[in-house]
Amino acid sequence: MKQWRVLFFCLLLSIGMQRITWGESLSISARGAVLMDGNTGRVLYEKEGDMPLAMASTTKIMTAVLVLEQADLSDTVTVGSGLEHIPEVSLHIKEGEQYRLKDLLTAMMLRSYNDVAVCLAEYISGSTEAFCQMMTEKAAQIGAENTVFATPNGLDSSYTLEEHHSTAEDMALIARYALENETFREIIATKEIIFSDLSGSRSFSVTNADQFLSYPGALGVKTGFTNRAGHCFVGAAQREDIYLVSTVLGSGWGSRGKEAKWTDTKKLMEYGFQNYTNETVVTEGEDFGEISVSSSPTEIVSIEAEKDYALLLSEEEQVELVADYPESMEAPVYAGDQVGTLSVYLNRECLEEIPLVATEDALRYTLLQRLLRLMDQWCILYF
Repeated sequence: MKQWRVLFFCLLLSIGMQRITWGESLSISARGAVLMDGNTGRVLYEKEGDMPLAMASTTKIMTAVLVLEQADLSDTVTVGSGLEHIPEVSLHIKEGEQYRLKDLLTAMMLRSYNDVAVCLAEYISGSTEAFCQMMTEKAAQIGAENTVFATPNGLDSSYTLEEHHSTAEDMALIARYALENETFREIIATKEIIFSDLSGSRSFSVTNADQFLSYPGALGVKTGFTNRAGHCFVGAAQREDIYLVSTVLGSGWGSRGKEAKWTDTKKLMEYGFQNYTNETVVTEGEDFGEISVSSSPTEIVSIEAEKDYALLLSEEEQVELVADYPESMEAPVYAGDQVGTLSVYLNRECLEEIPLVATEDALRYTLLQRLLRLMDQWCILYF
């Protein structure tokens, strides 16, 4: 097996640009915080990123994910019983009322209505318990393996931290997954929704409570607060080819904590936008060597990267590319066949494995070609 390595250096021009570096100016109030590359999922900054914490209404990101994946936006949802006892914030929907699913989902994400979250959970799974089991299973599938849901709305006073918790990194992963859905993106960016129940007897006007939407490049996402969790926010922003996802859990309590979640989020985002550039370290079709092919008239086949790979890199970081492929292969080899792997390393961690593929066919000798080849060899040997 042949192996070779190449280092990719990220060089940035810093003239006239004020930078926030790891050691200076990034003071985060939150108990847990993460800044993530939205394209690759790589963590760029973390403060207790894997510590289990309460996440309050940021829980509703996963609620929205399951509703979008398990139902149709045009579905009719009939309100069940018992929702009048759910604490504020509530839309005060009433038993027996019917609504379009998209209206309820949008209202929940814009204003964090707790009764609506329960209503949607019961519509999808028949009970909140079954729905929360689905939420936990979905989180694990996404890679958020340190997350457990006991409630679809994030109200945690009836549960222990062990029963309902996540981490800053897990919530960023969940939001990153949710943002792959264009409908989710449209909903969280909605400024206001006006709707009625299907009978037309009640009308609602719901405005978006996400103040982060005024931040340059903001996509929005979800706020949260409970007495246990403190003020929380999971956010996302994109400027040109830099796409960031952030989480702050437990930024504080009271008016100071309410403001701190926005301050923390903006600090994280500015750190990302000022210190990272999006670098393509592998290009689709890029040449990575050649392989000898036996039993074929095509004796050499070139190999290339099957796809592009780009990631956010700081000025100090360097990527190592490790290509593994055999020195020779037996025919047949076909164009597009995977013949090796290109591993992308950063800080000794493998971030991605990219297939290396053959650029052309190398077919086996036909019977006639074999006979002619033997005749050539015989002639060379005896004449």
